[in-house]
Amino acid sequence: MHMQNIINRLSVLWLLAMVLVSCHEDRVSLDPITVPSNLEVTVEIVGADAENPYGDGSGAVNFTATADNALNYQFIHNGSVSTVPSGKHTINFSKTGLFTYNVTVAAIGSGGVPASKPVPVEVLVTYEPPADLLQMLYGDGERTWRIKNEAPGHFGLGPVGGTTPVEWYAAGANEKVDRGMYDDRYIFNQDGTFTHITNGDVFGRGGLIEELGGSGGEAEGADIINYSFGDYQENWSLSEPNGQETLSLTGIGFIGYYTGGNHSYQIFSRNANEMVLRTTDGNGEFDWWFTLVAEDAGSGGGDPGNETAFTELIWSEEFDTDGAPDSANWNFALGDGCPDLCGWGNNEQQWYTDAPANIAVENGNLRITAIKEAIQGKEYSSARINTKGKFEFTYGKVEVRAKLPEGGGTWPAIWMLGGDIDTNPWPGAGEIDIMEHVGNNPNVILGSTHDPNNSGGSARTGSTTIANATSEFHTYSIEWTEDSIDFLIDDSLFHSVTNDASLPFNKDFYLLLNIAMGGNLGGAIDVGFTSASMEIDYIRVYQ
Repeated sequence: MHMQNIINRLSVLWLLAMVLVSCHEDRVSLDPITVPSNLEVTVEIVGADAENPYGDGSGAVNFTATADNALNYQFIHNGSVSTVPSGKHTINFSKTGLFTYNVTVAAIGSGGVPASKPVPVEVLVTYEPPADLLQMLYGDGERTWRIKNEAPGHFGLGPVGGTTPVEWYAAGANEKVDRGMYDDRYIFNQDGTFTHITNGDVFGRGGLIEELGGSGGEAEGADIINYSFGDYQENWSLSEPNGQETLSLTGIGFIGYYTGGNHSYQIFSRNANEMVLRTTDGNGEFDWWFTLVAEDAGSGGGDPGNETAFTELIWSEEFDTDGAPDSANWNFALGDGCPDLCGWGNNEQQWYTDAPANIAVENGNLRITAIKEAIQGKEYSSARINTKGKFEFTYGKVEVRAKLPEGGGTWPAIWMLGGDIDTNPWPGAGEIDIMEHVGNNPNVILGSTHDPNNSGGSARTGSTTIANATSEFHTYSIEWTEDSIDFLIDDSLFHSVTNDASLPFNKDFYLLLNIAMGGNLGGAIDVGFTSASMEIDYIRVYQ
């Protein structure tokens, strides 16, 4: 054998040995692959019982998956994949009728190796979205929405299950500029597809946003800003679990700020051009709130132009004469509501008086003042007046220009009750809250209606956030017809409630003004509270 051939063969053997060693070393460096085992899935059809085996008609189904050696779980339905580290996932089925749906549940182990099983579920859906909701979402075919970044409180968080928007944190106007949120656009197409235009980057919660499979981004506290992620399309559907209108997105679909979870957003309030949404994050840590406005509504939302049919002034109180409120228009409520309704039915902590320190007309304004003082076994005094039997009316526009009190525990209200309340006790007589404000949640304004089917904590409530509620005057209004009750601030619509003949809002109502302290809505009273006033410039009623 020639020496050159020997050298060539030795070279080949050496190279082969190096390749084998290299492959061996690469194999050793890989993490071990573990396939999950003992995958179990429990299914809870919401509202199912012996008489209703397919659920309560809401279409909501809760899945819980467990497995040994699982790093996360995937729920696959109708071509959409939802990745849920906790193994707990809710699907809101929306097709009206009784159908069997095939859901595949997969447990994902190290190295991405899954163990999966099919989970068929038969569920009844009786909910049919109202026409006005569909018209709001997609109009004549599709509609483009955005975060209402110019409005305070357009984004924020609160406790899980809380009923006060952005209770713990409310973003200021344009506070989150250049984070990857405000240039996003959301399109709800009539065919059920959801288009999210991200313009290249998004905003979300650290530890959750990685579920998207994007890249980059920058940590800012617990947030990840400017996370690289392109436009995408999923599907949207509507359901009504527990009587709450809910907008659900498939797969990784989200709005505003990525929070993981079940990708379902409760519609807390809505009107023709705006909606307030809330969703619980994938950690079960917070409820996140978003205000969306349709792009064709302009920057203010509400009804463009907000032209009103109510132009004839039928009653007004201008508070031009100093002294006590005019007895031709107003009655005083005194005491604490006992014995019939102690604490005025809300565990309130004040004693109502007619003393000038608590209520008086001064310099063209009515002033109602809550004071920390010992009185009749209570620690606070205040005032409450009404027009019962002196001015009552059906339908119209009520307009009240007011500046609100400041301080934790204050609970001012401008509101109305049905004139038949003596023979038709609350909530039968109906209640319309033109304005409520909670001092522990400053600048968030609530508008609500209460009726026998929607009262107390389940009232039909909407909210919005304004600036300077306690230092500047704002105009609080309702427009009330046989078809709807619309709530406005400074002539901008923020909440609308449907009215019909079955509800107690088609008869005479009267007006009430008061400041309560503490109670079910007012909450804890600031230990440093001394006094605070609500000032009212005028009240005008048009038909």
